[in-house]
Amino acid sequence: MAYVLRRLGFYLLAAWASLTLNFIIPRLAPGDPASAMFARFEGRVQPEAMVALRAAFGFTEAPWYVQYATYLKHLLRGDLGLSYAYYPARVSEVIGTGLLWTLGLAGCAVIISFTVGSLLGVLAAWNRGGWLDATVTPALAFLGAFPYFWLAMLALYLFGFGLGWFPLRHAYSHDLEPALSFTFAADVARHAFLPAASIVVATLGGWMLSMRNTMVATLGTDTLRLAHAKGLPPRQVMLRYAARNALLPNVTGFGMALGFVLSGSLLTEIVFSYPGTGYLLILAVRNQDYPLMQGLFLTITFAVLAANFAVDLLCLWLDPRTRAHA
Repeated sequence: MAYVLRRLGFYLLAAWASLTLNFIIPRLAPGDPASAMFARFEGRVQPEAMVALRAAFGFTEAPWYVQYATYLKHLLRGDLGLSYAYYPARVSEVIGTGLLWTLGLAGCAVIISFTVGSLLGVLAAWNRGGWLDATVTPALAFLGAFPYFWLAMLALYLFGFGLGWFPLRHAYSHDLEPALSFTFAADVARHAFLPAASIVVATLGGWMLSMRNTMVATLGTDTLRLAHAKGLPPRQVMLRYAARNALLPNVTGFGMALGFVLSGSLLTEIVFSYPGTGYLLILAVRNQDYPLMQGLFLTITFAVLAANFAVDLLCLWLDPRTRAHA
């Protein structure tokens, strides 16, 4: 319990530092969102409205500690401010439009890639020199050497533009309205197949190779020799003793990958014009939408911290040595 509380305290401190930097950095930069909006609309915003706009975006003449207290109060309510590129929409609403698509696309792709890659790595290490180890491992490692956005463009050209099997862009057909129906779900799955498959193919080899190498090192330990000497079934030795110990490094990497899911697969979402948070981040940078960029960075940071804390708890459960030193 003391270990969990220490880790929780560390992550809470990191979260406070990230949101404090998120408050300070925009105020150190020249200008503010209200001035950028005034320049963007070329005088169509009255100068008298500048004070109200600055207050709406959280930039006032009040002392910094008053602004900071107001900033924290709004964050505790889940208020990330206004997006001036989508004005008057709130940042939380804009992020929410892309969050579901990113979780569905990148989240499912990372989980599938991790699960299948780790299982293939276990089987390849257990049957070293077999056909799986000799052919699939180098083939997936070769595919993983290509940038995932290049694989995405290749898949889009071959299966979307060339063969016409899959749609070229967006998350669902423009003639459909979002609804809880099989037709809409099937259309969403059809649009997500190519971008998700490109992410899985690009990352599958890394998970498999990492798991295989760790598994090979684990197979030579005294624990495995003792398990074999006891006459335990090979499948139980492979899964309960070898795979469980070899899984820890992959679980740590999975936590990082899962945390960064909210940032979206930027270039893949751009290639397919997929309306996720990564695509939103690109649009925010292009439109100089500072509040939206701040909200996205804060959301991604909190997601990474939460995922790492979850991984710490999972490692505490998987590895008895962690519990012994906690």
